[in-house]
Amino acid sequence: MKDFVKRFRAEDKAKAQENSRRNFLRNSALGGLSLGMIFDHDPEKEMEYITQKVNKSSNPSELKITDIRIAVIDKAPMTCPLIRIDTNQGLVGWGEVRDGASPKYAMMLKSRLMGQNPCNVEKIFKIIKQFGGQGRAAGGVCGVEMALWDLAGKAFGVPVYQMLGGKYRDEIRIYGDTPEVADPNEFAKKMKERQNLGLTFLKMDFGIQILADIPGTLVGGKNWDLKKQWGNNPSAKGKCSFV
Repeated sequence: MKDFVKRFRAEDKAKAQENSRRNFLRNSALGGLSLGMIFDHDPEKEMEYITQKVNKSSNPSELKITDIRIAVIDKAPMTCPLIRIDTNQGLVGWGEVRDGASPKYAMMLKSRLMGQNPCNVEKIFKIIKQFGGQGRAAGGVCGVEMALWDLAGKAFGVPVYQMLGGKYRDEIRIYGDTPEVADPNEFAKKMKERQNLGLTFLKMDFGIQILADIPGTLVGGKNWDLKKQWGNNPSAKGKCSFV
């Protein structure tokens, strides 16, 4: 009985598949005749109709920037503002306003980016370059350019490195940053921790802030705020401070 049921189901399934195939062929033929009559045998109009519901990843020549959004990631360990550039085709590009810089450096560029085609990276960069600067003041321009390249690569379906001349290497050596610590022994521990992670390239931060509380180590140290950086509120030390 079980064998009979299995055979019956197999035959029924085969008939269903055959009917489905015949229906498809018949409907396709009728559909082709109908389209030919509707569009007067115009191939371009027929193709436009047939592909109207096809999900296309991108149409680069028609891509336009529609919005710029910011998300601030805190304690990563730095404060990192991330940029998201939106487009009229649903593609988004991501960039970063370098650590500690204000998101305003990117948002102030919005009026010059709206409606632009993000694939024209060089053209847009020349427009916004004048609003960059040294250090973190360049964070907005750099972050926007990063997001533009991300969008261009997605629009054309290729890695960004391919658009910049091709891949040069498969791996790249990275370094581990090490925040400054006044105590040499504690600093050595931090360096050792990074070595234990497998890092072979270490960056060490030694700023004059370490000497700020040691009398006589800095010329004019009483007259300006040594500890202010990356947008922190200035202290009340001395007669003046950077703002």
